[in-house]
Amino acid sequence: MNFLLWVVTIIFIFVGISGVMLPALPGIPLAFIGFLIGAWIDGFQKVGWFTVIILAVLTVLSILLDFLVSTLGAKRMGASFFGMTGAVVGTIIGLFFGLTGLVFGPFIGAVAGELLSKKNLIQAGKVGIGTWIGLVIGIAVKMAVISAMIGIFLLSYFF
Repeated sequence: MNFLLWVVTIIFIFVGISGVMLPALPGIPLAFIGFLIGAWIDGFQKVGWFTVIILAVLTVLSILLDFLVSTLGAKRMGASFFGMTGAVVGTIIGLFFGLTGLVFGPFIGAVAGELLSKKNLIQAGKVGIGTWIGLVIGIAVKMAVISAMIGIFLLSYFF
């Protein structure tokens, strides 16, 4: 039974890591579920509650930081509701076009949204760039957080 639980744990963590890059998946929360299952397998003997609480705090902080960074990137460039909505739609559509779609989808969506809200092409381009920069910074922050979480879990488990 433990073997199956470890398989589930590893699946959650790997899907969580993937979710850091794919905006449609809640990456760090999924990884946290994996860490929680991993700690639970042996009754929190190797990975105790203190470690689980630290991982939970990092999960909540990553969600807040991700929202803040992506919103500030768009808002700083004067994004409208349509621009921000376009970025989200562009990200979702971009998922179907692989890495290229993930890179350009939010930008194209933000520009299209801004153009729909009657802004000029230059302003729409600025919003698109701001949205893209916010997305890249958000991914970098989430990668740092999930790397720290993996390190904390492994240190707690093995030492």
